[in-house]
Amino acid sequence: MKVTLDNPAGAPQPASPYYSQVARVEHADGSALLFVSGQIAPGTTLAEQTRGVFEGLAALLRAHGATLADVVNIRTYLTDISRLAEYGTVRREFLTGTPPTSMTFEVPRLFRPEAMVEVEVVAAVAGRGRARPGTGRGRL
Repeated sequence: MKVTLDNPAGAPQPASPYYSQVARVEHADGSALLFVSGQIAPGTTLAEQTRGVFEGLAALLRAHGATLADVVNIRTYLTDISRLAEYGTVRREFLTGTPPTSMTFEVPRLFRPEAMVEVEVVAAVAGRGRARPGTGRGRL
């Protein structure tokens, strides 16, 4: 097993130098788990922030040969749980296949005062010739 911590070029960079955006845990068969740090995004509405978060997550995953379809676990932090349906509407635009396992928490605030949502994910990347979780298809 090999562990790589990464801040991929061309993807959102961390808000501080004290953490990495992606931890890639690679197995001998070439498969890997990607642990992606919590993402926030600018915007004046929850919908704008949520779209930005998922676009950032997609860029970080893409840098490691994965997509949002490879997400197996998602953790969401909302500052107002009564807006869960609004968040869910945007989330479904990005996560269109079999839904991953999920946890959602209401928190009093996030590390940036203007942030209304933060999302972190775990993705499973199949090795060569192996099926992607839930699809029955191999990776290219």
